[in-house]
Amino acid sequence: MGRFLICYITDRRGVEPEPLERRIESAIDAGMDWIQIREKDLPTRALLRLAATAVEQARETKILVNDRLDVALAAGAHGIHLGGSSIPAAEACPRVPQGFRVGVSCHSLEEAIRAEFAGASYVLFGPVFETPSKLPYGPPLGLDKLREATARVKIPVLAIGGITLDRVRACWAAGAAGIAAIRLFQECASLDARVRELRAMVLPERKP
Repeated sequence: MGRFLICYITDRRGVEPEPLERRIESAIDAGMDWIQIREKDLPTRALLRLAATAVEQARETKILVNDRLDVALAAGAHGIHLGGSSIPAAEACPRVPQGFRVGVSCHSLEEAIRAEFAGASYVLFGPVFETPSKLPYGPPLGLDKLREATARVKIPVLAIGGITLDRVRACWAAGAAGIAAIRLFQECASLDARVRELRAMVLPERKP
């Protein structure tokens, strides 16, 4: 098991009046592993400009673009994240360069297995806990389902949905390769301090 992955999913309206570009730069400076740019309603040119700027600043952080494979490739991003209304992973994977990540949102073990079979690089699995933003996807799956998915799927499984500081260690113990969240990173005074807190929680090596 490698580094526990910390993924910030953007929502520009949640950081207003701060520009999203500044929040992304702060996340990069804080040592965020992945940043998923999830701005579905941005016009193509604005989304491309946002993603390209993030890639230029990224250093060790991997920049993922939600849904728009064309924008991700044009911006030189490190990957794309696919949801239920995106093109299927089986269609996206043959069209991307080597090393380009293709992630898939999964709401069941069966979906996670299908994503892996299609060639996905990782999955976001959830909602693990109850959260308003994931209500359309049904009741929370819980830690037992997360544990089952991490045991059955070989690609990284990141927990998503209702992730708070006091729940991160439980996700880690259930085998998650990392966590992905919006509010955890947008409703904090300091991204640098938040990332340090998360790193401190999962420093001990996972027992085999």
